[in-house]
Amino acid sequence: MSTDKKIITISREFGSGGRLIGKRLAEKLGVPFYDKQLLDRIAEESGFSKDMIEDAEMKAKNSFLYSLASAMGTRENGPESLSLNERFFLAQFDTIRGIAEEGSCVIVGRCSDYILRGLPEATHVFIYAEEKDKIKRAVEEYGVPEDEVKKLMKDTDKARANYYAYHTGRKWGEHVNYSFSIDSGYIEIEDLVDLIIRYTEVRRFSQA
Repeated sequence: MSTDKKIITISREFGSGGRLIGKRLAEKLGVPFYDKQLLDRIAEESGFSKDMIEDAEMKAKNSFLYSLASAMGTRENGPESLSLNERFFLAQFDTIRGIAEEGSCVIVGRCSDYILRGLPEATHVFIYAEEKDKIKRAVEEYGVPEDEVKKLMKDTDKARANYYAYHTGRKWGEHVNYSFSIDSGYIEIEDLVDLIIRYTEVRRFSQA
């Protein structure tokens, strides 16, 4: 079964090529692509400045207390207890839901798989790869030494996992949270893009 409306979210490990895969998907499907520019729209619609959101998120992702909270799942309830970062996340939630209502699109990161969970027209993909493949790709893409890439890869994925766990209560990268997960190290990017598109065409759509 297929549907004319296709929403694809891409979650990815650092160096796996997830952003490029998302961009090529959007180009092939002829639909809007949301990655870093998503932050501009969140800022515009929420009234928060982009710099304020980026600064708060960076501090939160890299803080010990944030990591501890994500591991323990300890958050107070009620709007009066919301931190500034949580208010930013709610703004992000509203913007992403609004984008999905507008039509087909490809969205990279920002817990979009969780925010759009349950939408029958949404396909959630997690891109991963073996460490050697991620290092090779990152060195080529960013032009930095291998030892720096290793640290950047570790820090980036740790921050993503903390952010995801804190705001969703779920484990980042765990296969049950996605429509399917795939190792980008074994398939050429264009073939992988075609595979994802084919998946959206043949998958059974559920209201769950």
